[in-house]
Amino acid sequence: MSSPTASVQLIVFGSRGSDLPGVLADVAKSGFPAIEAGNLFAMHGEAATRHELETHGVRVSGAHFGYGDFADADRLSGHIAYCQSLGLRHLMCSGVADGTVDGYRRSAKLFNDVGRRTADLGIAFRYHNHDWEFKPLEGGVTGMQVLLEETDPAVVKLNIDVFWLYYAGQNPVRFITDHIDRAGYYHFKDGRRVTGEDGKTRPEFLELGRGDVDLKAAIAAALAGGAEWIVAEQDSTKLTPLESLTISRAYMRDHLGV
Repeated sequence: MSSPTASVQLIVFGSRGSDLPGVLADVAKSGFPAIEAGNLFAMHGEAATRHELETHGVRVSGAHFGYGDFADADRLSGHIAYCQSLGLRHLMCSGVADGTVDGYRRSAKLFNDVGRRTADLGIAFRYHNHDWEFKPLEGGVTGMQVLLEETDPAVVKLNIDVFWLYYAGQNPVRFITDHIDRAGYYHFKDGRRVTGEDGKTRPEFLELGRGDVDLKAAIAAALAGGAEWIVAEQDSTKLTPLESLTISRAYMRDHLGV
């Protein structure tokens, strides 16, 4: 069994994301060999993107977009062409048409259509979970149940985010194991639930190994299923991006074996 490759989602850079040379320099310094982002060609131009990736010795593990990019035919075609040009094999979607049962069903239909199209090109279409897909809807069903039941597992895969499973009250290991046929590309995120002064619970995002997610159990389940990519993702940090990435990369290497 081959070992998975580490990657990092560029969301942690926040507004610095437009500085591709600086971002990739920090990624390389931290020890990550790859990144996940949106359409870098559209943001920075193809020539500049290829130059910076080569200069810093960084690969791209996959491309990630919101639901609207998949519902728009022109944008979708552009993103697929981008994946083909860079040889990317993973295309991720976050979000659905709307948070109703009907919205999830319409989304499932679109996902099947997109998945069939990309599968023919050797690209896996993957849905990225959050916590809200697990909240009960009308009739007691959850959005995740609708997506899993009404999409074709052969062409609609998962980008499993272990933190959001934890935050939703799910068991990440059980979810990975139950859906291992759709897995292979993971977001490893850490953090905890915190209660604000308003009494509401919210997520606090932390560097890998500093939160409450059982990442060691999650990696064991992922490895048992032949994980290809383990992508560190941190939505925000109180540190500099370079400090944050360096801590998470060290944890992945020293404690997760990635």
